[in-house]
Parts: sequence; structure tokens; C-alpha cells
Amino acid sequence: MMERKPIASLSLDLDNKWSYMKTHGDAGWQSFPSYFDVLVPRVLEFLDGLRLTITFFAVGQDAALEKNRDAFRAIAAAGHEIGNHSFNHEPWLNLYSEQEMEEELSKAEEAIVKATGQAPVGFRGPGFSLSAVSLASLSRRGYLYDASTFPTYIGPLARLYYFLTSNLSPEERRKRQALYGRVRDGMKPVWPYTWSINDRSLLEIPVTTMPLFKFPFHVSYLIYLRAYSETLALLYFRTALLLCDLTHTGPSLLMHPLDFLGRDDESDLTFFPGMGLPGKTKLEFVRKVLDLFLDRYTVLPLREHAMALANGNLQVAQTTARWF
Repeated sequence: MMERKPIASLSLDLDNKWSYMKTHGDAGWQSFPSYFDVLVPRVLEFLDGLRLTITFFAVGQDAALEKNRDAFRAIAAAGHEIGNHSFNHEPWLNLYSEQEMEEELSKAEEAIVKATGQAPVGFRGPGFSLSAVSLASLSRRGYLYDASTFPTYIGPLARLYYFLTSNLSPEERRKRQALYGRVRDGMKPVWPYTWSINDRSLLEIPVTTMPLFKFPFHVSYLIYLRAYSETLALLYFRTALLLCDLTHTGPSLLMHPLDFLGRDDESDLTFFPGMGLPGKTKLEFVRKVLDLFLDRYTVLPLREHAMALANGNLQVAQTTARWF
């Protein structure tokens, strides 16, 4: 009898072109330029070839636009989970008041339900932004899980890179001071655990980083390494998965749209790491990464991963974290 593979999950933050421009402080994002017409069919065909269903974290503003409706219908029709990635895609949700957070979640939920027929049960803050306010709002609104934590010490380095490649004003930089997390985020667990916020609880499924060392290994980071050496990038990924196995960590792997788009597809986002590679090269590399992932794990959308944890079929760490 074949031994059953451990469970892991896979998600894609469905950030659109305008949301990258907005975060980067580039002019013209207010017209909501999009690459969905190229991206979504490509990603859906790619996932179908691997017989994978995953979680797409959708931005409410995109779901609300009529020009994107076919893309969202296609994602839902293919059986993928649709999570909430906020309405306005502002990586400073940590600065939102309770009322602002409630309005942000409500508007996104309404747009996502209208576009896909799915009510989101999971949330990821843009730029991994979260706060006691956002966690309490999610729990109060009945969410099954949050997936906003990115437990690494090097988030500030990614933020510095973003600042150095942008023309952000001092006020815009102030808003983005928590973009990609703080050094203290490296102290958070890499495995699922439960938040305790104002006498409420919420399951947290982190974007998994390398156990023990807390180095990132989401697909965009691997593509950054691939720009220097494919052998190095795949060895790095294999090492991360080995450490997950040794520590009994069921990884939750993250992808982004630009993992599937190259310099020949999109010329306005050259500040994003790895955008010097052609789209075909990226697709071939992502296929190799996911083949390694599928070889080791039964890969699920985050909703199913969370349900297995909530039902006791998988172990949740004996950790009840309070906001700090």
C-alpha cells in the first residue's frame, strides 16, 4: 500500500497590475490597468495541466469591475477557492480603524460574491499587513482562517528594496512602514496556530518560511534566485522542503501573478524581482517547483487545509498567540 502523502496548501495572491503600481507609488494606477486577460487563462491552463485546485486571494476592486468578470467566473468555474485580499489593496491595513476594517472586508466580500458566487472564508492582507483590529474583524465576521503572517526576519530588506526602486513621498513611505513585515515577525511560528484576540480565536496558516532559519521560499523568491542559477534555486527549495519534513511542517506555498508573466508580457513592472526573465522560462521553472512540491505532498486549497486542521485531522500547534 502506498503511504499517504502529508497535506500542504497552495495559493496565489491575485494582485493586478494597478495594485503593484499603487504600492510602488507609480502614476496611472487609478485607471486600474490590468493584465488579467493574459494572466488568468495562462494560470488556469497551467493548473489544469497539473490537476491542481488552489486558493486565489482576490482584490475586491478587481472583482467589482465589469471588465474582469469573465476572469473571475473562469476561476470559480474551475473549482478554485476565492479568498479575500481586501478591497483597495492597501498594504497599510495595520493602520485601519475598526470601522475602516469592517468596511474594507464588507465591500470586498460583496464584490467577490457577486463576481464568483463564493463567499470568502479566508483572508490575506496585502503586503502581509495585519493587526489586532483586522484579526478581530475576521473572527467576528466568521472567517475560517487568516493567512497574513510571513514569519521571516528579512521583510525589512524587501521593503528597503521596494523603497529604493520607487519615488515614494515621506508620507507614502510612512504608510508602508510595515510592508512585508518587521524583524519581530521572524519570531512568529511557521506552522498553523490559533490567534486569541479580544476573547475571540482565529486559525492562522502562515505563508511558510524555512523552518529554523525563517528564510522565505515562496515562488517569487525562488524565481529571484533562478535569475542567478536554476540549480541553486531548486537546491534551495529542496532544502526548505526537507526542513519542513524533518519538523513535520505542512507547508503553505505562495505564488504571485508575476511568477507567470515575463518581460515579454509586461514591461511596466521591471522593478519586481525576476522580471528580466521571459515568460516561457518562468513557466518552465514554476512547473519544476510545483512538480517537486506535488511529489512530496497532497496539495490543497487553503480552505481544505484549514478544514482539516479545524476538524482535528491535522495537528494545530499547541500555540495560542496573542497580538504583540
